Amino acid sequence: MRLILQYLLVPLTFLASLQLQAQEFEVKGRVIEAESSDPLEFANIALLSPTDSALVTGGMSDLDGTFSFTAQSGEYLLRVGFIGYESRFRAITIGERDVLNVGNIRLRKDAQNLEEVVVEGVTSMFESDIDKRRYNVENSIVAEGATASELLGTLPSIQVDDEGGISMRGSGNILIYINGRPSNLSGDDAESVLSQFPANSIKSVELITNPSSRYDAAGVGGIINIILKKNQRTGFNGQVNASVGTRDKYNVGINMNYGTEKANYYLSYNWQDRRLFRESEGFRQSNLAGVSPILDQDSYQLNRDINHLIRGGVDWNLSESKVLGIYAQGNFRDRTGMETLNQRNLTLTQDLDSLFVRDIQQDRSSTNFETGINYAVDIDTLGQRFFTSASFSRDERLQDEIFNQLFFNQFNQEVPSNRILQLNERPQTSNLYVIQVDYEKPFLNGGKMEAGLKGTFGEWDRSQFFSEGNEDNAFNPQLNDFFSDSFNFKEDVYASYFSYKNKLGKLGYQGGLRAEYTETISRLASTSDPFVNNYFNLFPSAYLSYELGQEEEFTANYSRRINRPGIWALAPIYGVSDLYNLSIGNPELQPEFTDSYELGYMKGWEKYLMNATVYHRYSTDVQTRVVRLNEDNVAIQLRENASSRASTGLEVINQFQFTQWFDATISGNFFYSEIRGDNIEAGFNNSNFSWTVNTLLNMAIPKFATIQIQGDYRGPIVLPQGEIEPLWGVNVGIRKDVLDKKATVSLNVSDIFNTRIFRIQTADQRFTQERWFNRETRIGTLAFTYRFGGFKEKNNGRNGGGRDDFDDADF
Repeated sequence: MRLILQYLLVPLTFLASLQLQAQEFEVKGRVIEAESSDPLEFANIALLSPTDSALVTGGMSDLDGTFSFTAQSGEYLLRVGFIGYESRFRAITIGERDVLNVGNIRLRKDAQNLEEVVVEGVTSMFESDIDKRRYNVENSIVAEGATASELLGTLPSIQVDDEGGISMRGSGNILIYINGRPSNLSGDDAESVLSQFPANSIKSVELITNPSSRYDAAGVGGIINIILKKNQRTGFNGQVNASVGTRDKYNVGINMNYGTEKANYYLSYNWQDRRLFRESEGFRQSNLAGVSPILDQDSYQLNRDINHLIRGGVDWNLSESKVLGIYAQGNFRDRTGMETLNQRNLTLTQDLDSLFVRDIQQDRSSTNFETGINYAVDIDTLGQRFFTSASFSRDERLQDEIFNQLFFNQFNQEVPSNRILQLNERPQTSNLYVIQVDYEKPFLNGGKMEAGLKGTFGEWDRSQFFSEGNEDNAFNPQLNDFFSDSFNFKEDVYASYFSYKNKLGKLGYQGGLRAEYTETISRLASTSDPFVNNYFNLFPSAYLSYELGQEEEFTANYSRRINRPGIWALAPIYGVSDLYNLSIGNPELQPEFTDSYELGYMKGWEKYLMNATVYHRYSTDVQTRVVRLNEDNVAIQLRENASSRASTGLEVINQFQFTQWFDATISGNFFYSEIRGDNIEAGFNNSNFSWTVNTLLNMAIPKFATIQIQGDYRGPIVLPQGEIEPLWGVNVGIRKDVLDKKATVSLNVSDIFNTRIFRIQTADQRFTQERWFNRETRIGTLAFTYRFGGFKEKNNGRNGGGRDDFDDADF
């Protein structure tokens, strides 16, 4: 343990060597909305000459509303502005002290432009920062009544496959965060996490394509951080929403908030009742001896999900510099489903050899509980901050399946003696603990240092008890030891990081290093020997930005990432829903490492913004999907480590503001991918060129309604043994304010042309296979939202006047 701590604390020893001297005087403050006290990011800060109002220096506020810049001593005029808000001016004197803290700058909405900008205008969904992009999705019309997974599928750079798997810029292995924390909601795939959150409970989505050292090193494809709604207004307020969708899809929710001078209380509840169907087909041709050369399959599946999500918490302002937050969340989900699977064995002339009809009944219940506490302290007026948090989550799931399989001969006649009855129980549990400490320290030269420690401790248990019987034992199912087993997996990650950022004229830079030590141990109940895999890694990151001109910037960055295999990729327990297509984990699967490079250019004009990024990713020990066919014509899918994958591409995001009421965001991602898997088997190398295109149109037609149209196209994705074929779709929605703008009514239709059909081709020396899956994606939804309550401005004991907008007390 002493050796581990020495490794982890290596980055922190650099802190003692930082000795920086002030070159100029610092001016700092924070921009917030006067009514709600919410921070205003990207507000314009300008330091003007008092004689001719010429611009001396300035900048923009950060995501938390804070700003900081340096200037020579003298008398100046400070101007703070934001679109749709009244600008604020204040005469200031720099040089009387090392740091001039102007405190909270409260901006009020511009009454003259309020209706034009806020009510009739279109709010941009897209914001960009040095290391991430943010999509403000709380007003997304096309995702009303949908789940978080369906919402993500409407965003640029993101693709969702037939099983809910998420990829970004064509790369999988995405790390999903909820409110900045790794999620432990039940999970064999991202769908299990995201389907439990209705889209209207989400405020924004952050895409971190090349995360810095502050973030977990996991997720070679990047991080998706989902920010849930939590009001912070004073007084009592909230909203209720309800929606109904085609073919029995219902959603009801309420979000309440009560804010006082010292505390903010929030509580929300969402209920979903959704029925979804799924159709699939498969066609496999093999050259095996002694078996039918063709397997032709089709299935129809219908599931009903009932989900309850409860969230609540409180943020206490213990003093002007200390905030304590506590939250809890519970999720309760029940699924019932049925499926009919037809499996035809055919001759080369496609005559029937035999037919299996497999009826499946499924019942699944899951319970997830999460709670946490966080504490933040502003150590001094210079911006030195300390933050710590701890969370715990537990997930329990029980899934029961009944398989009733009938057999028909080549004359399509049932053979009762070959009927099989199978029962499958699949209990699963997991516990996840996360403890984190972060420290921030600004320096007088404008630089800022961040450092921290983090521990993530998880344990997962997965079991399967598979029984089967036939007419010989009067359908009294007996335990099948081959398909039955239990698997336990523990993973502890100890991490430390530091980063430093500053600016030299127009050049901004940030560098960091993250150290992570990972301990893993897994054990299969049927064997006695555990599998231990411990490793230590360093993950550097570097960012550069250069201001070429007003609203014109060049960026470059680099980071190293890791993808650790999870329990579903490791557990050597067969999935048995389809006995001709089995899946199994690989307990010896190794982590995947990726070096990611990006070059970016952003330029803004009055009505047009372009953001272009050239990127390259090189991964080793790539966790890839491999399908093997055994002598009984059973395909077994598992994960193995391919030698490498290289992806090089160009992503361009364009925002157009055609008029005050009409804007568009058009993005394209064009990339070339090559995977080398000949270390697995000869010929397992493949490459292709692919692309994705996403378009989002917003039309806020005055005195009528807001219309939103979203469409996307995803090109082919390369696999070692084939590719995933292209798919595309279009979503349309319309929303109108009613009841004196206290409520909205919306109507949307997703995938209006019913084209989001997932197709995959696989080829090997022994077989060729084509499979397609059609999840229910064309859904019409009618939604209603009503906002109630109000707010009152905070009173800091002052009598009013212009200086109330500069409240030094909060700092």
